[in-house]
Amino acid sequence: MAITAQMVKELREKTGAGMMDCKKALQETGGDMEKAIDYLREKGIAKAQKKADRIAAEGVAHILTDGNDAVILEVNSETDFVAKNETFKRLVEELAAVLLAQKPATVEEALELKMDNGQTVSEYIHSAVAKIGEKITLRRFAIRSKGDNDAFGAYLHLGSKIGVLTVLEGTKDESVAKDVAMHIAALNPKYISRDMVTKEEIDREREVLTQQALNEGKPEKIVERIVEGRLNKFFEDICLLEQAFVKNPDQTVEQFLKSHQATIKDFVRFEVGEGLEKRSDNFAEEVMNQLKNK
Repeated sequence: MAITAQMVKELREKTGAGMMDCKKALQETGGDMEKAIDYLREKGIAKAQKKADRIAAEGVAHILTDGNDAVILEVNSETDFVAKNETFKRLVEELAAVLLAQKPATVEEALELKMDNGQTVSEYIHSAVAKIGEKITLRRFAIRSKGDNDAFGAYLHLGSKIGVLTVLEGTKDESVAKDVAMHIAALNPKYISRDMVTKEEIDREREVLTQQALNEGKPEKIVERIVEGRLNKFFEDICLLEQAFVKNPDQTVEQFLKSHQATIKDFVRFEVGEGLEKRSDNFAEEVMNQLKNK
């Protein structure tokens, strides 16, 4: 398989490794991006895998709670300027109200919902597009419920670029739930606890860490012990309960929750544009091209 400059660039962005190291990794793995990342990690060239999905599309995350129900949603626009527009903000709030009231299961279902003015959600968004002059998309949403003695934590960060909704059981203290939501916004855990991590993901990580230790010249008889230690660090990185609590690093999130007789049932974290490719505007080049065409 031919290794392209774009593939090398993508691998470099995902791992922070040098250009020649990335090219060699892709050559050694037949152009398989995931295997190339593992190859670089095994060689000690790349740090722990953190997929650098480019935060691309503009827009906002928004959260609405009403009694025992809550919704978190992401609405995208083409520019940040429009995302700050009052008409756009009002649209997001009205979409949240419709979603929470009617509780659709999918975005496709949501777009067919009827609003108070008789329009479907899809028609309402299209009419807003006509006014604003920019594409607007209801990208995703999640609806959660809680018990009477539980708490929602709602937190928006960076001008609503990151939204986190938590559901805590055993406490009605919303400030505790919000503190956990703030932590999740900052550290971005993938799971609540290590028993939620798939066997496939653990096996893959163990394999990478084993090869990494061997490549470092560690004696085989202690490699297993080293790998288990590094696996614990891996779990700390991706599991909420094992992370050092951002507001008090002397305790874990699990210890913080226990101090309030609380447990976390669920969380949802939306980062605006994650996983989407951003239109790359080179305004200087655009102006030069316009001048040349005059």
